[in-house]
Amino acid sequence: ALNNGDHPFLPPIFTPFLYSAAAPNHNAPQDLVRSSCIKASYPSLCLRTLSSYSGPTGTPRDLAQAAVKVGLARARKAWTYLKTSVTGKSERERAALSDCVEQMAESVDELSNTLSELKHLRGETFEFQMSNARTWVSAALTYEDTCVDGFEGVDRKVKGDVKKKITNVAMVTSNALYMIRRLDESGGLNR
Repeated sequence: ALNNGDHPFLPPIFTPFLYSAAAPNHNAPQDLVRSSCIKASYPSLCLRTLSSYSGPTGTPRDLAQAAVKVGLARARKAWTYLKTSVTGKSERERAALSDCVEQMAESVDELSNTLSELKHLRGETFEFQMSNARTWVSAALTYEDTCVDGFEGVDRKVKGDVKKKITNVAMVTSNALYMIRRLDESGGLNR
């Protein structure tokens, strides 16, 4: 095969590059997921949840919304579990459970507010909206942590069940906060 060094007057051979530029890169969203998850709080969980996410993940905005949706879905599921599947035997357990149900409801509200904000980003209010999103997700994390802390000194099985569920929610919520920070750093609505 000839190359440009063999015939200096021939134009560069860029046919393969034309094809690769023209053809859609179906791996681009997954590449963004991988590169974004590397520095998340919980990289393997981030990669697992966002790689299997069925919606769009091609931009930092998509990823932030996807991460919040995952956190919101898990928070709702944990809240339902606490309300319907866990019963406290002692007064202390019942009080901790009641508090945790309230805190998880608050966490769901904060994540819902965040998702709504991310869906309606506007250039002129982008910084303010991103500040809101960070604040709300941070509040959701605080509620989740407080819920787990409330189970100190109760039955080990009850504490273990609750801690496992809520810790998982807190991990995906932490990853969502990271994705929001990445979106904020990208500084754009269409990126």
